[in-house]
Amino acid sequence: MAQMVVEFLTFVVDPAERAQWLTAEESNWSRFLEQQDGFVRKQMWVDEADPFRVHAVIWWETMEQWKAIPQAALDEVVRNMGAYEKVPHETVYQVIRDC
Repeated sequence: MAQMVVEFLTFVVDPAERAQWLTAEESNWSRFLEQQDGFVRKQMWVDEADPFRVHAVIWWETMEQWKAIPQAALDEVVRNMGAYEKVPHETVYQVIRDC
C-alpha cells in the first residue's frame, strides 16, 4: 500500500522581502502544485526562532505521484519565479501513522 509523503522545504528569505516572495511563490509554485496528480495540501510556516527561515510543508498522496512531475515543468516554474526563486533545503517524511 502506498503511503502519504510530506515534502518539507526550508528557504532562507529576508523578512523585509517575505511578503513579495510569498506572493511570487503562491502565484507560481502553489498554483502549479495544486494542478499535480497526488497533491494534497501545502502550508507555509515561518520559524519563530529564526524569521529568515520559511518552511513549505507539502503533502502528497504518494512518492510516485510527486516524483512523476516532469522536470521540464519544474524548470518552467523556476524560470517563472525569476529573481524570487530560492534554492531550498529539502527533507522528506513518510507518514507512518495518522490519527
